[in-house]
Amino acid sequence: MLKNLEALLMTSGLAGMTLGQGLMILVSFYLMYLAIVKKYEPLLLLPIAFGALLTNLPLAGLMDGPSVVNGKFQPGGLLYYLYQGVELGIYPPLIFLGIGAMTDFGPLLANPKSILLGAAAQLGIFAALLGAIILGFDLKAAASIGIIGGADGPTAIYLTSRLKPELLGPIAISAYSYMALIPFIQPPLMRLIVPKKERQIVMEQLRPVSQKEKILFPIIVTVAGSLLLPSAAPLLGALMFGNLLRVSGVADRLAKTAENELINIVTIFLGLSVGAKTSADQFLTAQTIGILLLGLAAFTFSTIGGLLFGRLMCKLSGGKVNPLIGAAGVSAVPMAARVVHKVGAEENPGNYLLMHAMGPNVAGVIGSAVAAGILLSRLG
Repeated sequence: MLKNLEALLMTSGLAGMTLGQGLMILVSFYLMYLAIVKKYEPLLLLPIAFGALLTNLPLAGLMDGPSVVNGKFQPGGLLYYLYQGVELGIYPPLIFLGIGAMTDFGPLLANPKSILLGAAAQLGIFAALLGAIILGFDLKAAASIGIIGGADGPTAIYLTSRLKPELLGPIAISAYSYMALIPFIQPPLMRLIVPKKERQIVMEQLRPVSQKEKILFPIIVTVAGSLLLPSAAPLLGALMFGNLLRVSGVADRLAKTAENELINIVTIFLGLSVGAKTSADQFLTAQTIGILLLGLAAFTFSTIGGLLFGRLMCKLSGGKVNPLIGAAGVSAVPMAARVVHKVGAEENPGNYLLMHAMGPNVAGVIGSAVAAGILLSRLG
């Protein structure tokens, strides 16, 4: 009986667990805590955390590929097959399709100049890219790390899966963790860079945008963007198609499916797949610490870039633009816009910046997709 128990124990996961796997399981518990208790990006952080738990369970083989053992075919693990959606570049564009169906581009169309704020807020991408090169990362790794500054998780996953898939775990966790921390990262930078007088500026109401404009916009952006930068077509095209479903007025069922059932299902698969790339041997490295630090720098510089350009627009407009909306140029929709509105309302209770901030916010989504396309076309 004792020998049977001993044999059972020796074939269990407990006997095969390494110190690294134990540490990663604890990391997965911490990520679950952040998602459930602190509510930091729970829709993606919770699946990522559970994927990290599953992939680090010893002997479970959930990320093992198919093989032939003694002439008999052995199918791969569940997470191995789910991960194919990342490796083949399927999940991120589908997420963008859902985002497009949920997003109102009206504020951007009402104030086209706000696209410049979205562009300025991509500063963190290139700042982090240069920082990564200085720290010794190769060019593909540096580009993958830099895209964290776009504050767009699906874009970071898409580019990294194409350029440096072995870094997908730490880059995705860094991107989503800092996106969740935007309410803590951005307000101090806003108060540091933008003087109180400018933070109190009340902006004029945006003009109404016709349905014709809303319909033509996704079509024009898809054609122009894809012709100029074909590598951005999967993300940009999916984003604009989702938005066209929303604004066309003839595909409500498809739009609702894209913004609800489809994006929810893909989010589960994407999160579990990303978590599956956080195995102990890949995640517990000095590189991971460097990526986390560079990710924070990327978010910081992106916010600074948007705020500084916002101040420039304020000066050029004669004080009609509140520079705070520049911080919404990062692509975390709609969280960044909400943070801008909250800070603006604290400075001036009569200030309503949400719709003004949504212009740069959605411009940031387009900007990050374009930035990823540029990096992919040069390095992919």
